Parts: sequence; structure tokens; C-alpha cells
Amino acid sequence: MSDSTDEVRSYTVRLELVDEPGALLNALEPIASNGGNLLSIFHERGNLTPRGHIPVEVDLEATPERFEGIVEALRGAGINVIQAGAERYSEAMTVVLSGHLINTDLSDTVSRIQEATNATVTDLSLSAPEGTEDASSARIRLATEQDAAEGVIDTVREVAGEKDLRVIEPLGPGGDL
Repeated sequence: MSDSTDEVRSYTVRLELVDEPGALLNALEPIASNGGNLLSIFHERGNLTPRGHIPVEVDLEATPERFEGIVEALRGAGINVIQAGAERYSEAMTVVLSGHLINTDLSDTVSRIQEATNATVTDLSLSAPEGTEDASSARIRLATEQDAAEGVIDTVREVAGEKDLRVIEPLGPGGDL
């Protein structure tokens, strides 16, 4: 039987970074030097927190002891840790949005989905083969709490409808297209 303190777990850390060259790298260094394994980074430079900083969400794996060391090291490096805790996401799904994504502010679309649902974007791929003035498509992989997928899809439909975007939804359980 393994000791639960040696078990690697998933965690999410929400940070506030200043908009300066090297700020993201400085935030990642304490994670790496304390044994954290990066899973994803959501860095949205276009959005600012009320204090004028850039919000960054980092998903990582570590043992509980190492995670505590990571959070302490981040704070010790002067990085504002807004939230640090166990990963709450247990379901994943992929949706595709199509339409004038750039003109309707893809950043706003993603932010609204995350804020309304408590989901997080774990991967985003944008394709605009005809340039930014024509229709484009985005494949968005979302992670959400157990049994919350239907609410996330409802929110995606609502936001897409307001922006006249088409949604290609997951086919069923498991969240894959």
C-alpha cells in the first residue's frame, strides 16, 4: 500500500503576473525547481485583473508535500498566488466553434465560458486560413467538474448563439468529437 503523501496529484494554481518580459518564466521556475510537472498553462495577456495584472492558470502534477513547497516558493519569489488547490476537474470535452471568432473576440468567448461554468480551457487551437477578416474555427478542449458537462455545453451554445457562431459538440460520453 502506498503512502498517500507520496501519491502524485493534479493541482491548479492561479497567479497574477505583471506585464513584463520574463514574468511568466519567473513564475514557472519555482514550479520546476520544486518538482512540479506542468500539465497546461493558460496565459491570457489580453485580459487584466482588477489590479492591472495578467491572470495565469497553471495546471500541474506533484506530491502534496512538493505542492506545498511550490506554493511557498512562488510566494517567496514575490508572485501573487490568487488560488492554489487540488485539481477539481474530472471531465474533459472538446468542442469546435466556427464563424467570425476573431472579430467577435475569441478571448472574450473563452473567458465567458470559463467564468460562467467553472470549466477551464486545457487546449485551444485556432485556424484562420483566409485571414482574420474571414470565418475561422477553434478547437477548444475544456475540463470541468464531474457531472457538469451538460451545463458547460449549454453555456457554450449560449455564448456562441450571441456571437452568431456555430458549435460542433461532443458526440456523447467521454467528450470527444
